[in-house]
Amino acid sequence: MDIIKLKQFIENRKKDFIPWESPVPVSWKVFDEKELSNMIEAVMDCHWTEWRWNDMFEKKLAEFIWTKFIITTNSWSSANLLAMTALTAKELWDRQMKKWDEVITVAAGFPTTITPIIQNGFVPVFVDVDLETYNINIDQLKLALSDKTKAIFIAHTLWNPFNLWEIVKICKERNIWLIEDNCDALGSMYEGKYTWNFWDICTFSFYPAHHITMGEGWALGTNNPILAKVIRSFRDWWRDCWCRTGEDNSCRNRFGWQLGQLPKGFDHKYTYSRLWYNLKITDIQAALGVAQLEKLDKFIAIRKDNFEYLYNEFIKHGLDKYFILPKSVEWAQPCRFWFLLSIKEWVWFSRESLLKYLNDKKIGTRLLFAWNYTKQPAFLDYVKEYRIIGDLKNTDYIMNNTFRLGVYQGLTKKHLDYMILYIKEFVNGK
Repeated sequence: MDIIKLKQFIENRKKDFIPWESPVPVSWKVFDEKELSNMIEAVMDCHWTEWRWNDMFEKKLAEFIWTKFIITTNSWSSANLLAMTALTAKELWDRQMKKWDEVITVAAGFPTTITPIIQNGFVPVFVDVDLETYNINIDQLKLALSDKTKAIFIAHTLWNPFNLWEIVKICKERNIWLIEDNCDALGSMYEGKYTWNFWDICTFSFYPAHHITMGEGWALGTNNPILAKVIRSFRDWWRDCWCRTGEDNSCRNRFGWQLGQLPKGFDHKYTYSRLWYNLKITDIQAALGVAQLEKLDKFIAIRKDNFEYLYNEFIKHGLDKYFILPKSVEWAQPCRFWFLLSIKEWVWFSRESLLKYLNDKKIGTRLLFAWNYTKQPAFLDYVKEYRIIGDLKNTDYIMNNTFRLGVYQGLTKKHLDYMILYIKEFVNGK
């Protein structure tokens, strides 16, 4: 690998920030020659499906988040679908989920959290969130519980841990599953523990907008060996075999099984006990992920600094008069992902007018997830079995008044000052 040429390639891509000319994106990938070198090496290995780089990535991520099992997959939607579908496995005995079981989630969620509930034939139960934290309202969660409740499936909203003690307590008392969608909260902690140490299953995202990237890619974590085995089986062509790619006879009984109506001795590696697909990543993606993991602590620190800088600047310039600033729950030590804002009710301007103004200044913005999923066309057209708790008042407020700014590791103080400058100009009518 010619590292010097790779470094030169990276240097040639770098551009200084020029106000009024350069865009201020909400997110982007940050990388150097290490990522390119790893991916080239993975290509030259000629094991382009998951192989040694994937094993390395799973091991390093498991060490970082203090968990026993990490299983990579090809996308966020695949990870959440695997997490939800794993709970239908017969190996779970009396905790096996079945059609019409209820799963509590929030209406202000992303479709890839909600859709797997529906795809598995479960009944989604939608509850409201709190403003400022944008996480599930605990009182409404309690109202949503029924004899049919078998799982809670929610995200730590845009880096912000939800009230884990309350939710874990409910799950333990009622023996229900907790799936944490940790897509935006890699590095967030709750009372000194990483958020994913409270769950049955947790999912992580490595899309380019996230803390680290594989381009596409995702992972699931669990400390439960049965769930880990089931997730791999669902991910790997629904095979009964649990051999990893390139392995044979891990069970030491490859030709000694008799399952279904197959003849005794039928190759276990080609015995299928579930209805599923192939959802693996490539080793090239994993090689990229290994290099990104080495930078994760640095990326987390930059995101936290950028968030704190924006927060303090909003206070300093009196912008908190116009906006509800983001807030964390007690005991949380979040790893910042976005800077989430809601416009206060009394202000003279609309969200759309502000976002259009910022867009004209090349300042990127995004809204929050699906806002109110129960008003989306997909919900109205396809979801027939569901429950809604209350009037989803805060969810509707978010749908109309909330947006987010970037704090990702590629932004500097120049970018952040540029954001503040034009937000100030807009709210002051200039």
